[in-house]
Amino acid sequence: MSIAPSPTLQAYRASVLHFHADPAFSDQAFDWFEDGLLLVDGGKVVAAGDFAKLAPALPGGLAVLDYRGKLIMPGFIDTHLHFPQTDMIASPAPGLLPWLETYTFPTERRFGDPAHARGVAEFFLDELLRCGTTTAMVYCTVHRESVDAFFEASAARNLRMVAGKVLMDRNCPGFLRDTAEGGVRDSEELINKWHKRGRALYAITPRFAPTSSPAQLQLAGELARAHPDTFIQTHVSESDAECAWVKDLFPGARSYLDVYDGFGLMRPRAVFGHCIWLDGPDFARMAETGSAAAVCPTSNLFLGSGLFDFDRADAAGVPLSLATDVGAGTSFSMLQTMNEAYKVARLKGSYLPAVRMFYLATLGAARSMQLEGTIGNFAPGAEADFIVLDPQATPLLARRAQRCAKLEELLFALALLGDDRAVLATYSAGVKVHQRR
Repeated sequence: MSIAPSPTLQAYRASVLHFHADPAFSDQAFDWFEDGLLLVDGGKVVAAGDFAKLAPALPGGLAVLDYRGKLIMPGFIDTHLHFPQTDMIASPAPGLLPWLETYTFPTERRFGDPAHARGVAEFFLDELLRCGTTTAMVYCTVHRESVDAFFEASAARNLRMVAGKVLMDRNCPGFLRDTAEGGVRDSEELINKWHKRGRALYAITPRFAPTSSPAQLQLAGELARAHPDTFIQTHVSESDAECAWVKDLFPGARSYLDVYDGFGLMRPRAVFGHCIWLDGPDFARMAETGSAAAVCPTSNLFLGSGLFDFDRADAAGVPLSLATDVGAGTSFSMLQTMNEAYKVARLKGSYLPAVRMFYLATLGAARSMQLEGTIGNFAPGAEADFIVLDPQATPLLARRAQRCAKLEELLFALALLGDDRAVLATYSAGVKVHQRR
């Protein structure tokens, strides 16, 4: 292999890990180069491989940034979280619905103010980058200003982000209520303004079935058909009380998920948060339509919503990813989210190896979003969003890492003991956007 000289070529030496299949279904799911090299040019991946094999092909005089002793992997992808809920994270409530009424809706009221929305968006994105998350699927509020503020802050950092205006025309405070026609009209105007502008992508975002009328859901489905390369994001089957409410509101639907299906909101690039109380036909329908589940373990434990069934979802072939669900989720860190996902799986009688949790937070998420080849691994031509993990970040993690004989053990230690401190650096399109102090 020969590598052409380029004034923008960058080389990074470290242990390098990335995925090309789901470890649950493949014995050759990833490439791990213990002494590896990642090559980046113009914000895109050129190659990833063994240092000994790639180094001789480097142009003379190229400086190699030495991260030996660290682990380079694709940036984390968080498929479900709410940027307006940043300031109300860790707010106490006995369940989902009272939590929404007491904290969420009053907090979101302020996001019609562009200055407030921009300030929260700036902090939110910096926090994601500090935790190694380079892409996220983000809920804004009903206010158009919140979407503009988010994408403006994201564009300033050149991040690959997905976001959308919440649609909500009933069963919510009047100060957050849009209309069926007005909400969808605003969404289409925001699609035309932001979708595929730079690295921005748009998600059609009904908050959840109880807060959208049938008319609004019908129009949202029509909008999704008119813009098939946009995303759809919403909540489904998060808590038993919520499921009972949906049954009363939509008595003709077979299930909560069937409400969305009936309005044309299930398709590739549709990502459903939670999916705890789905039954067998629901999971089968998700797989059939290419819809994906965003698993939110810290949020589900915090609100007491329930435990996601990994085995049932895997048996049906549903695309899966992990998500923080900030602010019901209690950490921006995908490492902390893996920690809780492992425990949720154990409580449901299944087992998540660490290597699979890292897959779900990278390539698995990219596949759920239909973005494989763009983000999620180090395939040549993919966008160079990556992180540098430090196994010596804390005294306990360093002590445990010294005794790790296998990659699985090291990844497990990072997932169970790591947090934002384990992220030494974060790169977006080949540019460093976070450095741990």
